[in-house]
Amino acid sequence: MPKRVLTGMIVSDKTDKTVVVSVERKVKHPLYGKIIRRSKKYHAHDEGNEYREGETVRIEETAPISKLKTWKVIARVNTHATPEEVAAAAEA
Repeated sequence: MPKRVLTGMIVSDKTDKTVVVSVERKVKHPLYGKIIRRSKKYHAHDEGNEYREGETVRIEETAPISKLKTWKVIARVNTHATPEEVAAAAEA
């Protein structure tokens, strides 16, 4: 089974070798049908402390590293790229 990969924005980089990534998704409200935003925060492992708050990154599910960390940062997302360029970079 492939590992889950999510894209989100770093909201905190204060802890050593850890970043907090907020992942946002859009869901349809069950009764009213309006599209609403839901977000969840994930603690991700950042071995070299190279990622900073405000950057958009991709995180991948891993075996538990600590009590809260079960994700690791795999790449920085180029926010100025077109969706086709992002998809091509993900496949490479």
